[in-house]
Amino acid sequence: MTYFMSLLLFGLVLGLVAVASNPSPYFAALGLVVVSGLGCGVLVGHGASFLSLVLFLIYLGGMLVVFAYSAALAAEPYPESLGSRPVVVLMAAYLLGVGLVASSFWGGWYEVSWLSVEELGEFCALRGDVGGVAMMYSSGGGMLVVSAWVLLLTLFVVLELTRGLGRGTVRAV
Repeated sequence: MTYFMSLLLFGLVLGLVAVASNPSPYFAALGLVVVSGLGCGVLVGHGASFLSLVLFLIYLGGMLVVFAYSAALAAEPYPESLGSRPVVVLMAAYLLGVGLVASSFWGGWYEVSWLSVEELGEFCALRGDVGGVAMMYSSGGGMLVVSAWVLLLTLFVVLELTRGLGRGTVRAV
């Protein structure tokens, strides 16, 4: 399990570096979807499967809006990909920075920090994310409804911005 979690976290860091160094919004939106999938995999590995599912669905809705907006505003015939020279230089610089920060904190990591929620108690009657689900719906249910309405409103704003030449409000962007 430790190797799988290490692989997920390594992919998460590489995906974040790819998103941060990519100038093209097409590939950045695709990278954000991959990073959100890897982050939800990390949450599943630590015992929060339902929270991971909810976050992944919310992220996919948000990334759909981001991708529609970036595809409408960035009309590049030949966007720069991850293999172009400036992007590779930026990725190397970001990975060097991540490596330097990780090497300064390397002595504080232990194998015990990779345990999931269920492995900490001997006689757990519930899964680790069941209490979090109940708390999210009781205390945070209103925020879930508000965030769903905000995503819907954002989708309508993007559709209005990209509707057409004569009927859209801000088409000159």
